Amino acid sequence: MPAHRPTSLQRRQAIYTGHVQGVGFRETTRRLAEGFEVTGFIKNLPDGRVELIAEGFAGELDRFLAAVAERMEGRIRNVAVDVRPALGEFADFRIRH
Repeated sequence: MPAHRPTSLQRRQAIYTGHVQGVGFRETTRRLAEGFEVTGFIKNLPDGRVELIAEGFAGELDRFLAAVAERMEGRIRNVAVDVRPALGEFADFRIRH
């Protein structure tokens, strides 16, 4: 099935910059993920950025990332998102350390 079809699963990698560490960003995102059909993880990077990897259907991922952006609006300066086919390696969404 082609990756552009709405029924195909996608993987999104989002790298957030701004004031995103030490402000509950990871826990807030993990809680938000409970309301969406997504799997993956979120973790702090050593350089002060936060990495999110999420898999799910395209529309669900769009809504999830929009919810994160809205909830953490004052903290995010920039986000870079990469879209790829899902690998199906996650059972849930959690915080990684």
